[in-house]
Amino acid sequence: MKIHVLQHSALNTLASIEEYAGIKNYPLESTRFYESKNPPAIESFDLLVIMGGPMGIYDYEENPWLRDEKAFIKQAIEAGKPVLGICLGAQLLADVLGARVYENEHREMGWFPIKAVQTDENKPELFKGLAEEITVFHWHSRTFDLPAGSVHIFRSEGCKNQGFIYGGRVVALQFHPEATDERIKTMIVRFGPGTGDEPFVQKKEEMFEQEEHLASSKEFMFTLLDNFEEITHS
Repeated sequence: MKIHVLQHSALNTLASIEEYAGIKNYPLESTRFYESKNPPAIESFDLLVIMGGPMGIYDYEENPWLRDEKAFIKQAIEAGKPVLGICLGAQLLADVLGARVYENEHREMGWFPIKAVQTDENKPELFKGLAEEITVFHWHSRTFDLPAGSVHIFRSEGCKNQGFIYGGRVVALQFHPEATDERIKTMIVRFGPGTGDEPFVQKKEEMFEQEEHLASSKEFMFTLLDNFEEITHS
């Protein structure tokens, strides 16, 4: 499976996605639209992954390249490519699919549980084998409405729309299943630690060395990527 990643900042490392590609010996390439306007050919990859980033999806004045990236994402979806969007990537998918992106009532920063909306009986194929409830890492202040025709997948206490699937092949996740301790540290260095005085913002020391949560998040990420691999051959 050839994986292509859209990155939005040098700090947005690929974390466990890169580890997965290395274990599987899968080609992994990336594009940064803020550096180059030369996207890959659609036929050159099997899975498109859209990572997080510090900007808002409507910040065209500061980041005019966002228009080019959205056009490329739309092209990939229309070509039937499997697509995974994480955090900012999920918001970009929501926007490209016609839904609204806006400030959430609460910021979520740290480890908080999400719950599956769909039961095992009607869960989409891409989510088979994933836990019904899992504590994952969050780092966002915005949320999105569900695009028309999409299926709501996950929710949390602090943010109702934590994920959706569209067309059986496009997945948006507001949280960070790819998180590693190193990745979390880069976020805190870039944006500063939480003070812990908001209901869904942890203190810095609560975010580090959560070995159990890191392990279950990696299992979630690897299982989802395995499921993507299956549909690339279908």
